[in-house]
Amino acid sequence: MTRIVSLVCLIGFLSISSPNASAQDGQSGPITQVVMLGTGTPNADPDRSGPSVAIVVGDQPYLVDFGPGVVRRAAAAARNGITGLEVNRLNRAFVTHLHSDHTVGFPDLIFTPWVLERDTPLEVYGPEGIEDMAKHILKAYEQDINIRLFGLEPANNQGWRVEAHDVEAGVVYQDSLVTVEAFNVPHGSWPTAFGYRFTTPDRVIVISGDTAQSDIIAEMCRGCDVLLHEAYSDSAWEKRTPFWQNYHAGFHTSATQVGELAARANPKLLVLYHQLEWSSSLDELLAEVKSRFDGNVVNAVDLGVY
Repeated sequence: MTRIVSLVCLIGFLSISSPNASAQDGQSGPITQVVMLGTGTPNADPDRSGPSVAIVVGDQPYLVDFGPGVVRRAAAAARNGITGLEVNRLNRAFVTHLHSDHTVGFPDLIFTPWVLERDTPLEVYGPEGIEDMAKHILKAYEQDINIRLFGLEPANNQGWRVEAHDVEAGVVYQDSLVTVEAFNVPHGSWPTAFGYRFTTPDRVIVISGDTAQSDIIAEMCRGCDVLLHEAYSDSAWEKRTPFWQNYHAGFHTSATQVGELAARANPKLLVLYHQLEWSSSLDELLAEVKSRFDGNVVNAVDLGVY
């Protein structure tokens, strides 16, 4: 049973996916796109923004995670033709877990779209703690909110608000375009970390979030259209110190483990993100996955569309 506790915080380039099935059949309906707003890790790589994935159904965006750079990456995607990611449309997001590299873009996602005329509250769903995070961010920016509302700027009184929901595993959101199911994944010391399964009119998309090896991801995919999964290089991991080997094995999934999982899950497309290649390379990491999975697999890049 899913528990949703709602909090309304009130403080004064590269597309590789084939056409979707319904479009191929000549039927009308929204087309679902997976847009990588950020593929990075905690490392400050200037070519890779922090983790964030946009599921865009027609012109409605649903974000998963909001790492650093999320809003500007959305603006870049909109400039590239993904109109659903125009900044003032960013109004719904889901969080896999509360690690800083997945959440430091939260203030940006609250305030920048509001400044650019979003006139509805931001809805956010995630593990226990996301409500408190929203409350404290709004408290920290209380002076900014007051100046924009009561100073010379003609700001609306809705777009800064946050409807934050602490949720448990299960169906956490549903509308006419999408059903979103959260499922628990093991991520080291975190008491709760989620992966997500999105079911839209034309695609099923599963996002691992940050996770150690877990059979539940294969179960949730079950031949899904797109599986997004994190990965680290096996060969480079072997060169790490025992301390870091222990850490990464407990918090993340190796490339060969991802390949073995994908062989069971059988996604139509496997997209690797949050890649840790260290002394290796993305090509070598991809080869490690392919050594165990002979299906379609790619390395995600920021602003890639799948």
